[in-house]
Amino acid sequence: MTAFALLALVLALLVLRQPLTVILISAIAYVHIFWGHGYLDYIVEDMWVSLNKELILAVPLFLLCGAVMTEGSAARRLVRIVRALTAPTRGGLGVAAIISCAVFAAISGSSIVTMIAVGSVLYPAMKEAGYTNRFALGTVVSGGTLGIIIPPSIPLILYGLVTETSIVDLFLAGVLPGLVLIVLMMTYAIWANRHRPAQKMDWAELGVAVKTGIWAALFPIILLGGIYSGYYSPTESAAVALVYAVLIEFFIHREMTLRKYFNVVTETAKLGGALFPLIAVALSLNLILTEYRVPAQMVELAGLYIDSPLAFILIVNLLLLAVGAFMTTNEAILILGPILMPVALAYGFHPVHFGIIMIVNLEIGYLTPPVGMNLMVALVTFKQKFSEVVMSVLPYIAVMVIGLIIITAVPWLSLGLL
Repeated sequence: MTAFALLALVLALLVLRQPLTVILISAIAYVHIFWGHGYLDYIVEDMWVSLNKELILAVPLFLLCGAVMTEGSAARRLVRIVRALTAPTRGGLGVAAIISCAVFAAISGSSIVTMIAVGSVLYPAMKEAGYTNRFALGTVVSGGTLGIIIPPSIPLILYGLVTETSIVDLFLAGVLPGLVLIVLMMTYAIWANRHRPAQKMDWAELGVAVKTGIWAALFPIILLGGIYSGYYSPTESAAVALVYAVLIEFFIHREMTLRKYFNVVTETAKLGGALFPLIAVALSLNLILTEYRVPAQMVELAGLYIDSPLAFILIVNLLLLAVGAFMTTNEAILILGPILMPVALAYGFHPVHFGIIMIVNLEIGYLTPPVGMNLMVALVTFKQKFSEVVMSVLPYIAVMVIGLIIITAVPWLSLGLL
C-alpha cells in the first residue's frame, strides 16, 4: 500500500496545482522516509549524479538550433518548397502545413517551435486562400504535435533518460509511427477540402523555391543521416545541427544578426533554466525508486488487479490520455516514465514500443484542454478564442486516436527499423 500512497501523494499535489519541482521533491522525500533510511541530504547528491550525463546536453542544443532556424529564414524556405510541391493536391496548403511540420520537426525536436515556425507562414496563407479559419487553425496547431514523435525529439530524449532506453533506438522507432500520423492527417486534410479545386504545378516557383531553400532542405538529411549511420551520437548530432544552423543563417541566408542571436540564446537559456531543475529532480527520483525496488512493488500490485497485457495497455492509454489533458508532456514523462515502464515490461511490452505508445498519447495531450500546450501557445500566436482553438483541433484529435490504436496494435511499426 505504500506505493499506492506515493501515487496518492503525487495526485493530491497535482490537484492542489503545486509546481512540478515541489511534487517531485515531495515524492523523493517520501521514498527516502518510507523506503530508505530518512537521509534527505541524499537528494542533492542524487541530483548531481543524475545530471552528470553527456546526453542531457542534446536538449538545450536542439532547442537553440530550432530557435535559430525559426528566427532566421530556414523555416520559411522549407515551407516554400513543400508548398510548391503540394499545390496540385486538393487542400494543398493543408497538406503542405502537415508535411512542413514533419520536416521542421526533424530539425527542432520541439512541438511548439514547429507549430510557431510553420504556422506563422501557412496559417495566414490558408486564410488568404479561402480556407476556413477553423481548418487552417486546426491544421497548424495539430501538425505542430508531430514535433514530439518525429526524430530527433526532445520528449524521446527525456524518455530515454528516465528509463535508460537507447535514444538511437527511440529515434528509429519514431519514424514509421510518425509517418502513420502524417498520412492520416494528410488524408483528413484532403478529404476536408475534397470540393476545392486543385491548382496546377508551378514549375518555375518550385525551381526558385528549391534554389533558395536547398541549404535548409539538406538539414534533415545531414542531421538524421549522421545519427542513423552511427557517424555521430544524438548529442553530437545536436551540436552539428546547431553549428549548421548558425552557419547557414549568418553566412548563406544572412537573416541572422548578432543581436537576434543574443536574443535567441537568452530565450533558450530561460527555457533550459525552467527545464533542467525538473530533469535533475526527476532523474533523482528515478534513482531512488530503482534502489528501493518501488517499480518491482508496482509490478507485483498490478499483477493482482490486471490479468492481461490487453487490459494493461487499455488502462495505460486511458490514463495517459487523461494525464495529457492536465500535464505537459515533459512533466508526464519525467513522473510516469520510470514508474510505468517496468510494469509494461512485466506484461511483455518492448521498452521502445511502450515509449512510442506513451509519446503518442502525450502528443494528443498537446491538443486537449485545459492545459494542452499547443492550445495555449495558439491563443497568443494566432490571437484566437480558446473555444475556437479547441473546436478546430477536434477532428485531428479523432485522427490521432485512430493512429494511436494502430501504433499500439502493430508493434512492428515501432520496432521494424531496429
